[in-house]
Amino acid sequence: MWKMLRYLLICSCGTFGYASSAIAALPAAVNGEPLPSLAPMVERVTPAVVNIATRGTVTVRTNPLLNDPFFRRFFDIPDQALRRPTQSLGSGVIVDAKRGLVLTNNHVIANADLIRVKLRDGRDFEAKLVGTDPDTDIAVIEIPADNLTEVPRADSEKLRVGDFVVAVGNPFGLGQTVTSGIISALARSGLGITGYEDFIQTDASINPGNSGGALVNLRGELVGINNAILSESGGNIGIGFAIPINMAYQIMSQLVAYGEVRRGFVGASLQDLTPELAEAFGIRPEQGVLLVEVLPGSPAERAGLKAGDIVTAVNSRAVHGVSDFKTQVGLVRVGDDVRLDVIRDGKRQSVVAQVADRLTTSANGAGDDGKLRNSRLRGATFGDLPENQASRQRTGGVYVYEVDQGSGVWNAGIRAGDIILSVNRQPIATLKDFLVLVNQAQGQLLLQVRRGNEVAFVLIR
Repeated sequence: MWKMLRYLLICSCGTFGYASSAIAALPAAVNGEPLPSLAPMVERVTPAVVNIATRGTVTVRTNPLLNDPFFRRFFDIPDQALRRPTQSLGSGVIVDAKRGLVLTNNHVIANADLIRVKLRDGRDFEAKLVGTDPDTDIAVIEIPADNLTEVPRADSEKLRVGDFVVAVGNPFGLGQTVTSGIISALARSGLGITGYEDFIQTDASINPGNSGGALVNLRGELVGINNAILSESGGNIGIGFAIPINMAYQIMSQLVAYGEVRRGFVGASLQDLTPELAEAFGIRPEQGVLLVEVLPGSPAERAGLKAGDIVTAVNSRAVHGVSDFKTQVGLVRVGDDVRLDVIRDGKRQSVVAQVADRLTTSANGAGDDGKLRNSRLRGATFGDLPENQASRQRTGGVYVYEVDQGSGVWNAGIRAGDIILSVNRQPIATLKDFLVLVNQAQGQLLLQVRRGNEVAFVLIR
């Protein structure tokens, strides 16, 4: 066993470019048995890994403070920005040979006006964007090509720390490159890389340009989409991250079906459960999240959840914190049920909530059915003012509970905790007023927003 593993490691290093005269001199076989090699598996996988080059433009400001509309208004600075041409290189993985679908990272093709895909056999195509999801950094593009090779998919839920993996990509624009390593950790989150994080960590060399490439097991099955590295220098130091293929496929299915991701939502404000809070609630310290507030009319309220409940698992999978909870629920299809394991008053129970769309926060009698349909506000959660804010804001308003980073609402400068006072210069007092006005709006939205003691107008195009 150990002798075989030693041979496997030696051959892996030799295959992937480590110079060594001793390795170069190894015989083709020992005692009539061929030496272990990853080459046959690599030869099957590499035709399905593509190089991606993009051209586009991006809006830049000379001072990052000018990104905040409140700052611009306070100093009476006009909303002006520069357009700068951009180029990027990355990787992608063919996952559907018949349709020509390629999985990659959102940041590889973001702001692209032109996306070109080059195959290992030298063919070059202009790709069409199918859909993108900045919150998970997943994008799907399509190429008009025949005779493609796709990578079969593994079940990333069955991965274990210590499993051997191989990364294939286009680092530094050098062309297709293969590196090997092991899975160093699973379910990494809280890194601030994406909005929804559940990363595979690996020590397989991943460098700039590897983004969007394949992470495969020794059977040549796709286990992840390479995403990022942790490095102060910008180069590989043995800490790389990949998006689990199960998550990537969940996102891809929605992008192919709808062109966007309809994010699952239960409608509750949360905070991490600390040992001190666990003691205050009379339970032993354990992982979970504490429900701080339940939105009126939300799936959480309909399921019977209450402020003070502690959620320890989602669909039997342990919850490690707020970001982990948001990731697990956010990947559940809208309309599907989700089972939450809850501790209430020291007693354990399970409740079932039907996951809703982020655009379906209800308000009694609002509009036709209390649903938010204006797509300009996608990526944010609104509700009536919490009690502690309602007492201060006598004229009413709508409270912003959550804003997804990278959404149109976020880019306009609105943040969680802001209070919306008017829509297109019409004052609002409740969520019902807000939904009626924004659903009727045909063009851009002019929102009057309060943040602390400051009030400003924010335009959402």
